[in-house]
Amino acid sequence: MITTIILKKLKQAFTDLLPIILVIAFFQIIVLKQPLPHMGEVLFGALLVVVGLTLFVQGLEMGLFPIGETMAHALARKGSLFWLLCFAFALGFSTTVAEPALIAVAAEAAEIASAGGLIDSSQETLKQYAFGLRMSVAFSVGLAILIGVMRIIRGWPIHYLIIGGYVLVMLMTIIAPPEIIGIAYDAGGVTTSTITVPLVAALGVGLASTIRGRSPLLDGFGLIAFASLLPMIFVMGYGLIIFG
Repeated sequence: MITTIILKKLKQAFTDLLPIILVIAFFQIIVLKQPLPHMGEVLFGALLVVVGLTLFVQGLEMGLFPIGETMAHALARKGSLFWLLCFAFALGFSTTVAEPALIAVAAEAAEIASAGGLIDSSQETLKQYAFGLRMSVAFSVGLAILIGVMRIIRGWPIHYLIIGGYVLVMLMTIIAPPEIIGIAYDAGGVTTSTITVPLVAALGVGLASTIRGRSPLLDGFGLIAFASLLPMIFVMGYGLIIFG
């Protein structure tokens, strides 16, 4: 039975990756008309990706989703708005700081800024720039999750907040230094990755299912939208401080 379950999970992961494999194979064989280089390594790497994706999804189902929902239920039943908001902010901040995509993008942004002569090329300056970028994004995501939790509790319409937020993004784009705008827009995407999304989604669903009058379907989702929106504003503000 265990073997059957494992094979089923592996098959599901392979099915999810199949469109990517077909696209790469089509362009490599039909368009470029060249065989894949290092075929053995490519096939072994693809196998590792399938196994890794299987284990990752299983870990989300067994660990991160239950943890997020359980803590949301417990804090809501406790009836303390202060601790619930503290947990929301801390969850958004800590998961973003640990986000591998953000770490990579911040380090790359520091290297590019140094190569462009915007900051000093010393290792200390590069680390400070990357660290400041990460902290700006992490703080903004923590604040975004806090606002999202308040929206669920108070029943605020999500479209008003989202529209207002993107209006602010457009206004910030006008005054922000050109060197930071692209990074700011990318920061909205790297925050919604492997670690942040499962825990934040579980928090929203768990909280909405606990509060009377809230629907997990209608109110439980939407936190990730705030986590994508506020980093753009904060990173452009960081750019105003650094480059302004």
